[in-house]
Amino acid sequence: MLTSLARTEARSPALRNLFRQHKQRIPLAMAPAARRSNSSLPPGYVEDKSKGPMLRFQDSLPRLPVPTLEETASRYLKTLRPLLSDSELQASTKAVEEFIAPNGPGRKLQEKLIARREDPKHKNWLYEWWNDAAYLSYRDPVVPYVSYFYSHRDDRRRRDPAKRAAAISTAVLEFKKQVDTGTLEPEYMKKLPICMDSYKWMFNASRVAAKPADYPVKFDPQQHKHILVIRKNHFFKVAHEANGKQLNTSELEQAFRRVYELADAQKAPAVGALTSENRDVWTDARAVLLGADPANAKALEAIESASFVVCLDDAAPVTLEERAHAYWHGDGQNRWYDKPLQFIVNDNGTSGFMGEHSMMDGTPTHRLNDYVNDVIFNNKLNFSDPSVSENLPAPEPVRFVVTTEVQAEIDRAVRDFGDVIGQHQLAVQSYQGYGKGLIKKFKCSPDAYVQMIIQLAYHKMFGKNRPTYESAATRRFQQGRTETCRSVSEASVAWCNAMADPNVSEETRVELFRKAIASHLEYISAASDGKGVDRHLFGLKRLVAPGEELPALYKDPAYGYSSSWYLSTSQLSSEFFNGYGWSQVIDQGFGIAYMINENNLNFNIVSKGMGSDKMSYYLSEAAGEMRDLMMPTVEAPKAKL
Repeated sequence: MLTSLARTEARSPALRNLFRQHKQRIPLAMAPAARRSNSSLPPGYVEDKSKGPMLRFQDSLPRLPVPTLEETASRYLKTLRPLLSDSELQASTKAVEEFIAPNGPGRKLQEKLIARREDPKHKNWLYEWWNDAAYLSYRDPVVPYVSYFYSHRDDRRRRDPAKRAAAISTAVLEFKKQVDTGTLEPEYMKKLPICMDSYKWMFNASRVAAKPADYPVKFDPQQHKHILVIRKNHFFKVAHEANGKQLNTSELEQAFRRVYELADAQKAPAVGALTSENRDVWTDARAVLLGADPANAKALEAIESASFVVCLDDAAPVTLEERAHAYWHGDGQNRWYDKPLQFIVNDNGTSGFMGEHSMMDGTPTHRLNDYVNDVIFNNKLNFSDPSVSENLPAPEPVRFVVTTEVQAEIDRAVRDFGDVIGQHQLAVQSYQGYGKGLIKKFKCSPDAYVQMIIQLAYHKMFGKNRPTYESAATRRFQQGRTETCRSVSEASVAWCNAMADPNVSEETRVELFRKAIASHLEYISAASDGKGVDRHLFGLKRLVAPGEELPALYKDPAYGYSSSWYLSTSQLSSEFFNGYGWSQVIDQGFGIAYMINENNLNFNIVSKGMGSDKMSYYLSEAAGEMRDLMMPTVEAPKAKL
């Protein structure tokens, strides 16, 4: 990892977990609304119409706060109580008290952090640190450890992959037009506008492998008007504009059909496999690639400057698990994993999306994918114009000069990819028993309710609860990304224990369940307000000067254990998706992505051989038991007179 501090932290399992929190980078439960009524905004929010509709509130968004030491200490110790023995908690309490004492090390660090927050050159005191530590300095492969995927619902009118790819590209280009011109309506959360800064990294952008840290690049969209299309390891530049006019769906379809013809005619070296490597290995391989021939620099620029990527896969996934594997990682070759947007279309017309996570969390790409599918399924754009202009630019092959040395790097990448992916076990639970509609009748927050399904399932499988992460969005602040919601509470553990005890009454279980839900809502609300404990403690630790002794709080085993995410969870829901997910964070844990739709729940479970299939079973069992527990609480509908 990059800095001396980061390298020191990386030797600690707890901090390695921190860098592996790609799940932390996927957003909070409910995706922000894209529209709002013209209700008045609170004081402080000012519309600057000179910046265009999308960014008109940007400069007036509040800055990410720095919680008080007392507030974080109290909340931190509260999260430790359900995880530690009495003696362990006593030792942790002493370390915390020393940290926040009047002359304790936390006071000096807090002063530095507040000064950083007030420094005008930092719009967000956390932003650069977090992007660096959690993403750009992170050295493990982005696939499977950082990137995430969405699996789209089938388009029955477009089983033909060229037609499906053309419709998706048309819809993406309409969204891109709004982003590029700044006319996209901002997103809102609880009627407040939220940060739109990360949208600039959506199109014509790429991550670039480098040592000791990667870096992002952004290209002028006015100068680079092409899609990168990949088929059987062949790369093509497909123009999406000609003579100042965007290509229509028929014209794009023609281009995709030509790509199929050209790519299927001969084999190509899997240069894209290099992007699946460890970031240091890929950095060295990139130097080998660039040194092989001057033409390779031009090829790399064509890839990195592309508006977005369409991967035409030589596959036909059917089951939800097959689709999840296809979009989460694919075959490790027909991709360019460093691009933030990759739409995947299979030979049977199924489709999905893969997102690279370094500069953008999941809420913007969720909105993009929801938009794409909405306009396609509801025919909100003109996809039926049959006209095809003459003299359209043909798909342009992007060719690399592959020497013996480059091929050796490719061969190693293919082997390493197979080894890494082979360690992971994925299961998909498509639970059809009920969904958001019934949960609301229980008078529960759907997200908090499903978090308790996950807690109960883990308790069923292991007989105890362990540290759990849920992503909370902090985008209501300038350059806000995410904060940790620590899902395990004294109330949730008490409820799980009660569910396992046959002597506890149903009435008591319901009462304990309500308390667990309330505790979860309190923490995730605080986290979304920038008052979780993990980012604050992370920021204070970053300010420990080189050579200074690390405060006892950070040496305490409880600090490492409580931030080891045995369960890494998050929700993004769409009626247009049939799955989404990512990897686990630690080798002993699970990554559980979930969707809460009106009448069903979906869980994507990933682990390194921890029993993803068994966890899937227990999630189903827990959901059924909770329905049975809560059904008696639903008021019967009143008879009509």
